[in-house]
Amino acid sequence: MSSKPVPTPDAETAPFWEAAAEGVLKIQKCTGCGEHIFYPRMVCPHCMSDELDWVSVSGRARIHALTVVHRSSAPFRDDLPFAVAIVELEEGPRMMTRVLTDTPETLRIDDPVKVHFAPQGDGPPLPFFESA
Repeated sequence: MSSKPVPTPDAETAPFWEAAAEGVLKIQKCTGCGEHIFYPRMVCPHCMSDELDWVSVSGRARIHALTVVHRSSAPFRDDLPFAVAIVELEEGPRMMTRVLTDTPETLRIDDPVKVHFAPQGDGPPLPFFESA
C-alpha cells in the first residue's frame, strides 16, 4: 500500500473537517469556562462542561516541540526529510502537525508558524503549518 492514510471524519470531528475543506481552522471552545480545546471531544477537559462551540481561530502558532524525520515507511518516503512538530496555537491548545519547509533542519523551537491546508489523497485537506 503506497497511498498515504487519510482521516475518517466521524460525528465528533465532522465540524473540524468541514471547516478544513473550506480552508478554515476551527477548534472547540467551552462556553462554561471559555477555554479553547483541541482535539475534538464531547466534554471540556478543564471544567467537564458539555457546552462546546466550534470557533474559527487565527491559525497562528509557535513550535513547541520538533523532530526531523529522515526514515519512514513507503507512503511518506518521497517526503523525506520532513518536520513533525507540536505547535501551540495562539489561542492556547497544542496540536501535532507537519511543518512544510524545504529545509526542516533550520526550524527551531518557538519559531512562528501559520496554518496551511493541503489536500491528501481522497480525504479532507489536512492542516499543516509553514513558517510565518
